[in-house]
Amino acid sequence: MSNISYQGKFIKKAEALILEHISNEQFGVSELADLMNMSRSNLLRKIKKQTQGSASQFIREVRLKKGMTLLEETELTVSEIAYQVGFSNNSYFIKCFRDYYGYSPGEARKKIDEQVEFEQVEHSNAEAIEVNEKGFLQQYRVQIILGIATFLVIAVFLLYPKETLKADKEAIYHKKSIAVLPFKNMSSDSNNLYFVNGLMESTLNNLQKIEDLRVISRTSVEKYRDTDKTISEIAEELDVNYVIEGSGQRIDNNILLNIQLIDVSSDTPIWAEQYNHKTEDIFSVQIKVAKKIAEAIEATVTPAELQQIDKKPTENVLAYDYYLKGLERIQEETIEGLETAIALFEKAIEQDTQFALAYSEIAISYYFLDLNQAEKRYTDIININADKALLYDSKSAKSLIAKALYYINVNEFRLAIPHLEKALEYNPNSSAVVQMLADLYSRAIPNTGKYLQYALRGLQLDIEANDSISKSFMYLALSNAFVQNGFTDEAQKYINLSLYNNPENYYAPFLNVFIQYAQHQNIEMATDALVREWKKDTTRLDLLQEVGKFYYFQEKYDSAFYYYDKFVKIKESNGLKMYQQENLKIGLVYDKMGLKEKAEDYYKAYVEYCKNDKSIYQSISLAMMYLHKGKPNLAMEQFQLFATKSNYQYWVLLFIEEDPLMNNLKNHAEYDEVIQKIKDKFWENHAQLEKSLKDKNLL
Repeated sequence: MSNISYQGKFIKKAEALILEHISNEQFGVSELADLMNMSRSNLLRKIKKQTQGSASQFIREVRLKKGMTLLEETELTVSEIAYQVGFSNNSYFIKCFRDYYGYSPGEARKKIDEQVEFEQVEHSNAEAIEVNEKGFLQQYRVQIILGIATFLVIAVFLLYPKETLKADKEAIYHKKSIAVLPFKNMSSDSNNLYFVNGLMESTLNNLQKIEDLRVISRTSVEKYRDTDKTISEIAEELDVNYVIEGSGQRIDNNILLNIQLIDVSSDTPIWAEQYNHKTEDIFSVQIKVAKKIAEAIEATVTPAELQQIDKKPTENVLAYDYYLKGLERIQEETIEGLETAIALFEKAIEQDTQFALAYSEIAISYYFLDLNQAEKRYTDIININADKALLYDSKSAKSLIAKALYYINVNEFRLAIPHLEKALEYNPNSSAVVQMLADLYSRAIPNTGKYLQYALRGLQLDIEANDSISKSFMYLALSNAFVQNGFTDEAQKYINLSLYNNPENYYAPFLNVFIQYAQHQNIEMATDALVREWKKDTTRLDLLQEVGKFYYFQEKYDSAFYYYDKFVKIKESNGLKMYQQENLKIGLVYDKMGLKEKAEDYYKAYVEYCKNDKSIYQSISLAMMYLHKGKPNLAMEQFQLFATKSNYQYWVLLFIEEDPLMNNLKNHAEYDEVIQKIKDKFWENHAQLEKSLKDKNLL
């Protein structure tokens, strides 16, 4: 949308309400609808009719116009203005401002200053010129105006290609985003719903194989199965430009499928077709539909992707029917549903012993039956079925996922990674794979850069969770990924969204304390905030050990002991072995309190932890162990080793010098140099990651 027309009382009132809440980042379409005493759908329709744009665009443009006014009338900095007009992310404000006005806020401020200076000079000259010199003055003004016009033409010529390419790149990216809505079952027999859902699933799966498309996940669209929302409303919530609607029915051995592709910008179908085929032709129909949609959107489809789309899952229609019934039962997410699904997949294999997808789903189902079980029962079954899936189709994303889940089940996380990354090559839009990779890089194989990359990709594919609680945890994970990489403003934005969607989120306030500490680095304030959170639930082990640690950092050992002792008693009474990396700190606190024997137990446990630690943090763990043993030179060797590592958490920078053990190293000749190396390495990685994410349209 280029410019909004503000004619009419409705638009004037809406604009006034937005301005009243201009600094509230959470003020959006729903809040405006409530204040206008309208339903959300009516507000969306009326704004679109009067402005030719969406409601969210309207709100954003009011914010940007207010931002321009503040640039013109105040001395506030760009970041202060961004905050005042409801942008917590300064970079996003600058991007939106540039997209709308064609130049950045900084450039706008410079133009404003130049204009003010020009007007001041002009005013002074005017006072000195007599009335009989008006002709010369007019000529002077014309020359000045022509000079400015020439400058602007040159500036536009120089800036246009770069900015236009960037804008075009973003436009193309959003242009090719698509959501496949749940298909409607037009059969009189409700038992045919599984078959219609299978048609929808196959359409989704085939489109997901095209890297040039951004295809929203099934979990994000499922909430719209029985919705009364308009296509425009759904598209705005999912941030897509195309929506696929479909309906189907099966009568005896015939399939009737109606499908249409809707361009959201015009709210009209740009492609629609009806298929009436025998059941045995279902695969050719699915392939045709995917190709027609890709062609209508003008998506680039590579030969390898075409090969994936053209691949039939099985030649046996009955086997496929059992397979679709099994998929439907998996969606129930219950033990009974999984067990029934396994039986149906096994029937599918009886019909086609080389049905790779059926073997994959059996392995995946058994993995979920084993999930969260202390003693794994189905490891061998998972592995056997995953291997058969790979045997019959090694280029299937599902086969690779099945094998990856086997490795995860046996805690061989590093072996799971290549299978998942290969699966993503065959299905670049697989939200399940993206989520697993984000999780593994977050906890099992720490790599902050990849964690953030996959968390952001996950948000693009699972953009609209089914409920506010799911949204809250999705934003929580993304906030955590941002802060681990030093993006504190972005982390604050997403933790605010997490709390907004679910104020009762158990973990969001905890993470918020750390984000606040990262921004202000006030350890006393952070400690007080952690204590307040702990008082809400005094059994929380995560909070107990963090409060104890913060008091330890401040060398307030009495207070540290109070929390660490509670932490240890709860942990021991429940037979838990967690937070092993904290054993040295706990031992030191017990030592300070005169509990030498207890301290010695924790020292020994920490040494054992260091031996078994295979993460990138092992060298830091060893360095602290050597400092405790009074061996600063060995500690320095480990710090020098760590300074060569990449993709470690921001907390290393924030807390490494807070540990009292570091007092034993600060007089070392190489101390300042090695600490600076660690910091420089982090920020170097940070800059590279930021550029990479922007290049991939993830930031």
